[in-house]
Amino acid sequence: MSEPRRVVSVSLGTSKRNKSHEVEILGVPFRIERVGTDGDMAKVAQMFSDLDGKVDALGVGGADIWVVVDQKRYAFKQILQLVSGAKSTPVVDGSGLKHTLERETIRSLQRDGVVDFRSETTLLVSAVDRFGMAQALVEAGGKVIFGDLLFGLGLPIPIRSYRMVQIIGSLTLPIVTRLPFKWFYPTGEKQETRTPKHGKIFSEASVIAGDWHYIRRYAPDRMPGKTIITQTLRTADLEWLKEAGVRRAITTTPVMGGETFATNVMEGVIVTLLGRSPAELTEQDYLDTLARLDWKPNVIELN
Repeated sequence: MSEPRRVVSVSLGTSKRNKSHEVEILGVPFRIERVGTDGDMAKVAQMFSDLDGKVDALGVGGADIWVVVDQKRYAFKQILQLVSGAKSTPVVDGSGLKHTLERETIRSLQRDGVVDFRSETTLLVSAVDRFGMAQALVEAGGKVIFGDLLFGLGLPIPIRSYRMVQIIGSLTLPIVTRLPFKWFYPTGEKQETRTPKHGKIFSEASVIAGDWHYIRRYAPDRMPGKTIITQTLRTADLEWLKEAGVRRAITTTPVMGGETFATNVMEGVIVTLLGRSPAELTEQDYLDTLARLDWKPNVIELN
């Protein structure tokens, strides 16, 4: 059997969530790893340099390189700097899948009658890092609350139209992306700490969607009957959601070894399968590969 292709996600998150898994995808053996650095920026930078040329793809975990509003992409300068040591190995942050897989997830849930977004109120905890999901939720026709100011900037203002996300994003993202990333997103041990806030907004929504670390950090202790749509959930996360009374969890990435990996990992798999750099891949390339993989949203009934 040939040597497995290796995809490593280097995360700013906690090392407590480290895992590795071997799996065959479209006949190709893969070794998929997630390595947390507990928020240690220097360690992240060192790992991107050390692993360059030794693995097939490197993922940025616990952080975004790119955030998107409208057709414009903005890069977090600090995160770009951290990954700059990888000169030959492709680096992905999951944004290619956020644009394609997550958009298609919302459409397929609506199409298959799993969730009728038209009759739900959805809280999307951050739209600028899940732009495909944001646009698909608006397209589905239900009521959507965007939490970018609430959770990203700490301002007690829910955004209730995507047009307002576009206006605020175009004004703030050129500044925000030049500032320290940890000001806007929990890294290291902060990912393990819960600080519930804006309970009224959570209670207004029947569907909570978007980044798991934001949801877990800020959600109330009780969320009876709600649906959670996010990228990656571990066994302990599912247990916590069950205790909170959540009706069901839906993950956008496939289950491997009983758990799901993040979008940056799965994007690394696609880039490796296609043998091209992320910059060369079109939206259609992603959609075609996803169709071959037959990846579908994973619905987990909890209560």
